[in-house]
Amino acid sequence: MLKLLVPCLLLLVIFFDGRSQGCSDAGFCTMGALKPDQPFNKKVPLKLRSMEISFYRGTTTLSPIVYVATADFSFSIIDDRTFAQVKIPFQAVNGSLGNTSGLSDLSLCLTRNIFVSEKFDVGISIGTKLPSNNSNIKDDVFGLPLPMYYQTSLGTYDGIAGISLVSRKWLLATGIQHPFNQNGNEFRWSDWIPVYKNGEGEDYVRSYDVAYKLKRGTDIMFRVERNFRYTRFNITAGLLPIIRITQDEIERPAGSGTRVKLEGTTGMALSGIITAGYNLNVKSALRLLLGHKITQRDHNPDGLTREMVTTISYTYRF
Repeated sequence: MLKLLVPCLLLLVIFFDGRSQGCSDAGFCTMGALKPDQPFNKKVPLKLRSMEISFYRGTTTLSPIVYVATADFSFSIIDDRTFAQVKIPFQAVNGSLGNTSGLSDLSLCLTRNIFVSEKFDVGISIGTKLPSNNSNIKDDVFGLPLPMYYQTSLGTYDGIAGISLVSRKWLLATGIQHPFNQNGNEFRWSDWIPVYKNGEGEDYVRSYDVAYKLKRGTDIMFRVERNFRYTRFNITAGLLPIIRITQDEIERPAGSGTRVKLEGTTGMALSGIITAGYNLNVKSALRLLLGHKITQRDHNPDGLTREMVTTISYTYRF
């Protein structure tokens, strides 16, 4: 089976290359009960602690390429039905306006399996995302604030909650993410147009949505996933609609203190998700995740839109 895994994964990468767009969520799709490809095996006792190391590469709709390395820790507390999760990501971005790198937003989550049976489990999660900075990193050449695409943090304190049902064949989940504050981003077209390419790159500068002191809208997500499980190998295929139910809000004109809601920032971003995993043994596993964007919102000042996403992860349970 291991000999078959490598060519299968390579074929998936080739198939999605140039066609796919990753899920443009603000982080809650991989937290607690909302995570994709959740294990379900009543014959083998599940280890209650895990460490996952993942590597992510995402190309955006513009020039920035986003790289993220994440350490994801999960461990039981109180009893074997309650789990805590901590995610620590490090992010780097390379693009035409500059390069940035640094610690990204910290995720904390508490999950409780409220119903467990031989046929399916039900879990609920509550969590938060904590900003690593105020989303106003500046470039090294001009000292100007960079767009959100280049920021290593969303700059907000977010509340997250969700619920899932997991069986051998299916995963159904829904959740909500709400930011409680505006960030400190101060990117403006008027600052960059005179200096980028000596004033000849105005069209490119304007292709970035202004997000001056952005307050993102509230997102809700749904996950429907079909799992094909074998002794060591498993494949999942599913849909992930993320719906922004309230408009994003920025300060306009910049520095005026006047807040305006942005048209085109609500609506659904729908992705198709495929994962392929291989259990090396009872304790460790490898996984590849790919996503293809089917629909997206008209405007994304938060800079979360991706053209292609590939995530490779290693999980160790103990």
